[in-house]
Amino acid sequence: MSPSDLVLDGQSLRIADVVRAARDPATRLVLAPAALAALGTSRGHVDRAIESGATVYGVNTGFGKLANVRIAPDRLEQLQVNLIRSHAAGVGPPLEPSVVRAVMLLRANVLLRPTSGVRPALVEALAALFNAGVVPRVPEQGSVGASGDLAPLSHIAMVLMGEGEVLGGSRGVAAGVALEAAGLRPFRFAPKEGISFINGTQAQTAILALLVHDAGVLWRTALAATAMSLEGLRGTPTPLDERIHAARPHAGQVRAARLMRDLLADSAIRESHRDGDPRVQDAYSLRCAPQVLGAVGDAIAFAETTADVELNASTDNPLVFENGDVLSGGNFHGQPVAQALDVLAIALTTLQAIAERRVERLVNPDLSQGLPAFLTADPGLSSGYMMVQITAAALVAESRSLAMPASIGSIPTDANQEDFVPMGMAAAYKARRILQNAGRVVAAELLAGAQAIDLLRPLTPGRGVAELHRRVRASGIEPLAADRPPGPDLERLALSLAAGAFDPAGWMVL
Repeated sequence: MSPSDLVLDGQSLRIADVVRAARDPATRLVLAPAALAALGTSRGHVDRAIESGATVYGVNTGFGKLANVRIAPDRLEQLQVNLIRSHAAGVGPPLEPSVVRAVMLLRANVLLRPTSGVRPALVEALAALFNAGVVPRVPEQGSVGASGDLAPLSHIAMVLMGEGEVLGGSRGVAAGVALEAAGLRPFRFAPKEGISFINGTQAQTAILALLVHDAGVLWRTALAATAMSLEGLRGTPTPLDERIHAARPHAGQVRAARLMRDLLADSAIRESHRDGDPRVQDAYSLRCAPQVLGAVGDAIAFAETTADVELNASTDNPLVFENGDVLSGGNFHGQPVAQALDVLAIALTTLQAIAERRVERLVNPDLSQGLPAFLTADPGLSSGYMMVQITAAALVAESRSLAMPASIGSIPTDANQEDFVPMGMAAAYKARRILQNAGRVVAAELLAGAQAIDLLRPLTPGRGVAELHRRVRASGIEPLAADRPPGPDLERLALSLAAGAFDPAGWMVL
């Protein structure tokens, strides 16, 4: 076993595994022998059902509205091929390679569960495709998330068959050419295997799993940025008192307040104005940060729980059970995932909206407790960080327009057989964009907050805030003297943020 190997058994995959496999091309999938053996037994039930002449949905019948059409035995393999070709209806730009790798990983893990009833050879073929670094070209749009992510998964299945395209070059590469170059042969789907492959929530779930991880990094970083803003604005840490949060013990709120207390420990800035400060209370964006960001943290935890379940859940159809029963149900419906994505989108919009309010306080001389206007030493001749707040406001406005839940927007499909669908991939697209916006808004707060700390010297902030400030400056962002374009600084900070450079989990005991 190599350290880069990831063993799949259909029941123990975790979000951290998905992140590693999606983003580290060196990761190789290894299929647990016991899981393959159990899958072989399950496949025997399917073969016996076919031989008995029993009517089994999607095995010897048409699909969806055509389920009442019986298919002749000599056409069952062609039925699966036709299903895959006809459902590869995706449009738009392709999903990035890391997302497609995550989808392939999740699909292999779920098909390895004995309820799928596919041959072990199918899972082995998908793992071989992953391990060879062949990444199918999967268009972003075209899935409503019920009966699973039919279009995205069909585009992956097409590549297994040696059809469609893979990512590479400026226009992609023909799948047949890519398979031959990788030493792989086209896979031939047997009865049930086509429908088992494309019935599943793995496209939306892959995005959810990656988003949950990234949202956790952003949440902790946002709390650190908040602590730095509190120092820069010479606010009071009194609202962080442990007793206040024990009196309303939401888990996220308690965690948020504790982290901020740790970040602010030993602050000389605080000591400089402890006595004689006429303010009784700070504005809500400072005083209520644990309550607001705590709720965001609880929403992320909810989405994480949903992802954890879905990673190892049987979402194909029909399902095969130990006694040989082959039952058609609706586990492919993406409502749990779509709903979690929508909750995540709303929470991340809240996170960036309150961060923008703190950026405004830092740059506004009427609110900044004595800091120079727009954090420049020469206001008037220089505009300083005026536009940083405007950019943050634009991003928040866009996120608010995207935060309307997709999972309540069903449009019936398949001649009204699929009369309520969750629009999970639409929820995923929106949540991804909102996460990107949120990262840039928090980058704006880091940029302004670090400048405020510099302007308060020789006073020093709390130990954690001091380390955050050091990391911002170490990322290549110099203190602002003469005006310069802030866009490149914001983008650099956002990239470093996404990579975890400012996540307190990397440099504090949480």
